[in-house]
Amino acid sequence: MRTRYQILMAIALVFSLSVNADNSKTPEPCLPVPSPQQVEWQRLETYAFIHFGPNTFTDKEWGFGDTPPEAFNPTRLDCEQWVQTVVKAGMKGIILTCKHHDGFCLWHTKYTDYSVANSPFRRDVVRELSDACRKYGIKFGVYLSPWDRHQASYGTAEYVTYYYNQLEELMTQYGDVFEVWFDGANGGDGWYGGACEKREIDRSTYYNYPKAWGIVNRLQPSAVIFSDGGPGCRWVGNEKGFANPTNWSFLRIKEVYPGYPQYEELQSGHADGDAWCASECNTSIRPGWFYHESEDDKVKTVDELTDLYYRSVGHNGTFLLNFPVDREGLIHPTDSATVVLWRERIDHELGNNLLVNAKFTASDTRNKSYSASMLGDGKWDTYWAASDEVTAADIVIETKKDVTLNRIILQEYIPLGQRVKAFVIEYKTCCGKWVPVITDEETTTIGYKRIVRFAEKTSKEWRIRITDARACPCINNIEGFYSDNR
Repeated sequence: MRTRYQILMAIALVFSLSVNADNSKTPEPCLPVPSPQQVEWQRLETYAFIHFGPNTFTDKEWGFGDTPPEAFNPTRLDCEQWVQTVVKAGMKGIILTCKHHDGFCLWHTKYTDYSVANSPFRRDVVRELSDACRKYGIKFGVYLSPWDRHQASYGTAEYVTYYYNQLEELMTQYGDVFEVWFDGANGGDGWYGGACEKREIDRSTYYNYPKAWGIVNRLQPSAVIFSDGGPGCRWVGNEKGFANPTNWSFLRIKEVYPGYPQYEELQSGHADGDAWCASECNTSIRPGWFYHESEDDKVKTVDELTDLYYRSVGHNGTFLLNFPVDREGLIHPTDSATVVLWRERIDHELGNNLLVNAKFTASDTRNKSYSASMLGDGKWDTYWAASDEVTAADIVIETKKDVTLNRIILQEYIPLGQRVKAFVIEYKTCCGKWVPVITDEETTTIGYKRIVRFAEKTSKEWRIRITDARACPCINNIEGFYSDNR
């Protein structure tokens, strides 16, 4: 019997073979490759996090699990307001903290009385948000903290069964789920069932994560699973919202686990990784993850959010931006106004591709079906590919008249793997000399998307030099932009 990994590999290969009629000339996948679910997940690019719960009302970040349910009582909760804000910001989904470390559940679970059902509010927040996501056509995801500071059984086998049962509830009662978030946080001491105790666990074995992942795969086969080590996508190794310029979509999957101590490695991934596990860059629009009135004047600026977009999506990751819902049950107006202006900024900076009518010519082309002229068509399912033996190649871009650029987007055709190890972007000067547009940033990996920002240059000829690759390059897209926002 084939393993799930082998089945996904076969699906990815069929997907890649369908792109061109001449299948005999299709490049072989350069392993590891993503599953179709992982490809679709990365194409979302930006989506939202919602942190909401008792901490919102107690002004805490990590509750002890001893806050009475009566404290949870939003006066104007409106999940449609959350979703409308996210849609206006051009984001494609929302992940909700259904249960944070304090153990309080935002849905009507049958496994504990520590939930909204026993609060003055009573309503099922998970239900209302999942319904709102479907109404407005965006994806719904869940966060279920493995750590639980309320349950007295935490640290025993009984708690693990409790956790699996709640996971099954969330996977079966709220429709399609696009991502499931397994947080790596876990304190060795704290409040448990009202007692301050120290309970040591081995995070890598206690939760039996493979079993939890199996529950998700069985009940939500399209969902991508997040943790420090995936297996669907990985934490980027910081909570500041950026990946390193060199960013591989690979991990040595058997080494990395939730709570992985060498987490800074995750900012770049593992060049020698044996599994596809792209990075998710998470941060909050405020200093904290939960709402604090004292942070109303500390919301990230449009400039800061824009920079993070370039360093997350533009560094081969996705961007997960958190909104701390306030005590009324709404995204604060400062946060919502800022994120909408941020999307307008991104659309302004990357809305007019100045290379759309350019001529693309490659130093090597596999055959006519893989011509570099495809790079200007804006389609996801076409690409230029070099011959099998070629791991370094040039793509020359010619425009009919001078164009001024200060941003260039490069994308690989990732269903066939991440291949490029190093590249250079150049422009031809009026003296006929090729000069790099940038020298102060690594131009190594590309992956799903790499956005290079540089001081404005003007030319009729541009060149992408792929100087090293793991296998023949397969480039899906090249675009060029000029932004007056330096």
